Amino acid sequence: MKGVLLVNLGSPKSPTAKDVKPYLDEFLMDKYVIDVPFLLRALLVRGIILRKRPEESAHAYAKIWWEDGSPLIVISKRVHEKVKKEVEVPVSLAMRYGQPSIEAGLQELADKGVTEVMLFPLYPQYAMASTLTILVLAEEIRKKKFPHMTFTDVPAFYNKPDYIKVLANSIKKSLIGFDYDHLLFSYHGIPERHIRKTDVTKSHCKIDGTCCVTESAAHAFCYRHQCYETTRLVVEELGIPKDKYSQTFQSRLAGDKWLEPYTDVEINKMPAKGIKKLAVVTPAFVSDCLETLEEIAMRAKEDFQANGGGDFHAVPCLNDDAEWINVLANWINEWAHAEIPVA
Repeated sequence: MKGVLLVNLGSPKSPTAKDVKPYLDEFLMDKYVIDVPFLLRALLVRGIILRKRPEESAHAYAKIWWEDGSPLIVISKRVHEKVKKEVEVPVSLAMRYGQPSIEAGLQELADKGVTEVMLFPLYPQYAMASTLTILVLAEEIRKKKFPHMTFTDVPAFYNKPDYIKVLANSIKKSLIGFDYDHLLFSYHGIPERHIRKTDVTKSHCKIDGTCCVTESAAHAFCYRHQCYETTRLVVEELGIPKDKYSQTFQSRLAGDKWLEPYTDVEINKMPAKGIKKLAVVTPAFVSDCLETLEEIAMRAKEDFQANGGGDFHAVPCLNDDAEWINVLANWINEWAHAEIPVA
C-alpha cells in the first residue's frame, strides 16, 4: 500500500527563549546545516550561538506568531488537510526539526498499512541543509523502525512546468494593483562550500558566473543553479523585462562566505538607484515562515524605507493556495497510479 509523507522545516513550540533554544540546538547541531566536525560545531552552537540567539529569535518569532501557533506549522497543517481530501492514498505531515517528527509521521503511515512511501520534502530547490538532511534522517529511521517500508524520494521540483505556472500565477495575483519599480527574488542563503560539496562531478561548481548556465550533471543537486533557474523560468512566464528584476540570497551566518549578492545589502542600495516601489518574492519557501514574515516583510521593509524607499510589498508564499494544492495532489495521484516511481 502506498502513502505520502510531506516534510517541512519545523518551528519552536512557542515564541519563547525556553522553547526556541532546544529547537535551535536541534537545527544548528545538524551536521548538514553547520557542516563542521562535531566538537567544533558544539563549541560554535552551544558555546557561542545559543547564549544570545534564543532570546533574539524568540523576539522575532513573537512578532509573527499567529493566535493558533507558528505560521509555518499552521500553514503546513492546512496544506496537509487540503491535500488529503484530493488524493487516493494516506498522507502524513512531519517536520525535520520539532514536532510532528518524521518518525511519528512514518508511524502514522505504518499504522494504516503503508509500505511504499513517497518522501516529499517541501523544498523546490535541493540543498544539503534542507532536502538532504530530511532524506538522510528518514532513511536512518526507516532502517531502525520500519525496515518493511520502501521510499520514493521526490526530487527538487524547481523547474517543473506546473510548479512554475502556479508560482508565477501566485506572484501575478499578489502584484495586482502594485505598480512596482523592481521585483526582487530573494532565496535563502547557504555557504558556498555547500555548493561544492553537493557537486557530483567534483569539478563543475566554481561559482564563477558561468557554471550555473553551463549544462552539467551537477545541476541536479546544485542549489544555486536551481534558484537561478526558478527565477529565469518565472520571469519568462510573466514576461518581466530584464531591468525590472534581480536575485539575491538572505539569512546568512557570520564567519563564512555565503552565496551572494546578499538580500539586505542590495535592498539598502535600491532607493539610491531610483527604486522606490519594491516587491519581494521568496521562492525557496512554499510556506510563509520566520524568514519571509519577519526578515523580509518586516525588517527588509523597514530597511528599504529607512534608506529612502517607499512602497514595499512582500509576495506571500504558495501556502495553501488552491492551485498549489491541486499541483501537489496531481503529483501524488500520478505516483499512486504509477507502476514505477514518478521522476
